[in-house]
Amino acid sequence: MIHPLHATLTLAATLGLAAGSALAFEPAGQDLTYEVGDEAFAGYLATAEGEARGSVLVIHDWDGLDDYERQRADMLAAQGYDAFAVDLYGQGNRPVETDAKKAETARLYEDRERMRRLTLAGLAEAREQGAAQPTVLMGYCFGGAVVLELARSGEAEDVAGYATFHGGLSTPEGQSYDADTAPILVAHGGADQSITLDDVATLGKELEAAGVTYEIEIYSGAPHAFTVFGSDRYQQRADEKSWAAFQELLDEVL
Repeated sequence: MIHPLHATLTLAATLGLAAGSALAFEPAGQDLTYEVGDEAFAGYLATAEGEARGSVLVIHDWDGLDDYERQRADMLAAQGYDAFAVDLYGQGNRPVETDAKKAETARLYEDRERMRRLTLAGLAEAREQGAAQPTVLMGYCFGGAVVLELARSGEAEDVAGYATFHGGLSTPEGQSYDADTAPILVAHGGADQSITLDDVATLGKELEAAGVTYEIEIYSGAPHAFTVFGSDRYQQRADEKSWAAFQELLDEVL
């Protein structure tokens, strides 16, 4: 078992690196391309040394897969898990302007079947590359909403848990959670003005009514995107606590 203190120390050791320039990060894993239908996608695989305890599928925020997700995948590999950062936008599609990011997420929010299909394709690619099973799905911001979409659908096989960090929490009309859904961790900032505490409470009521095993962590003063290294919204306390909570979930289900 990886003790939460070790997880916190591992995270703290990365903070100096994260605070520096993006050029300071040197990926330990490998970028790889894969196809879904006739479309090309570019994911990132980081593998544990020796026998992995399981794997984690990392789902990116609205920026698309970049060094943030690569760094998180490397952190997970260092702690004994195989990690695959999935690409939901397509190879070479990494929006920079806010309107472009909104357009990319809207495309998937409006086509949930595509959202699920691309996520499942990334999971299949991870396993084809040898990622250990079972798997936990985790995501940031937009990626957190994708995680819950997969949790509600029940379409992902051999998934042991789900985790969303400052992610979208609303349930689309016509969807719901089943009692046999794997455990869910929700890490949320108390000062998040994009996803409110009312949204958190609504999700909690849904999960409770469905009989799902879940934990909701709320971190005081933490804004939206509180885990993003180097950003003006980053809050170290909330980041470390949420990462430790995630390690506890991994310890429990993998």
